[in-house]
Amino acid sequence: MDWSTLTVALIGVAGTLGGTLGGAALSQRANREQNLRADRQRERERQEQAVQAKRDLYAQLNSTARAYRVAARDIVEAAHRGESLDPAALEAAKEAWADQYSQAQMTLSRDVLEIASALNRALGVGYSVVKTLPDGPGPDGAYQRAREWFSGALSDGVYLLRFALRHDLRVETDPDFERDRARLLSALNNARNDLARRLSTERA
Repeated sequence: MDWSTLTVALIGVAGTLGGTLGGAALSQRANREQNLRADRQRERERQEQAVQAKRDLYAQLNSTARAYRVAARDIVEAAHRGESLDPAALEAAKEAWADQYSQAQMTLSRDVLEIASALNRALGVGYSVVKTLPDGPGPDGAYQRAREWFSGALSDGVYLLRFALRHDLRVETDPDFERDRARLLSALNNARNDLARRLSTERA
């Protein structure tokens, strides 16, 4: 075999090896890129699922808070009209709220949890108001106080929770959110503390 033939043979072998190695490298690169795309897609799906789960939890928390307030208010109105009372709806609403609030405690941010906790205490005071009817400052006074509580301070508290949840989800943004949040939360806590003191005094 002369040198030219050997050179041609070596070039052929090198070309074959180079093509094989180059193809393998390209294949590995394509696989890596495909895996990265798949990882990014899975991460996007996980994030979307987490956001949806958060939305669902927030919707349930808001819904059960409203239902609890409405059930208590309806009993107050029925009692004021002298109708017989069925506490089952109130008890069911109370349990539903307690379940959602318990779940939300593991998810809510600190600021939103502060509001939910304040509302939870306010709902508890409202429950006590219903259970003590028509005790208190005379039947008419007790009913009027209960009606004012559920239509006033507690209604504002339920609104505050919805306001905070929507802000946390970035469904809506309010440049004055922190100021309004602090004002409404303070008003709710003050009204609850005042009502709780009056109830405690009457029981004593």
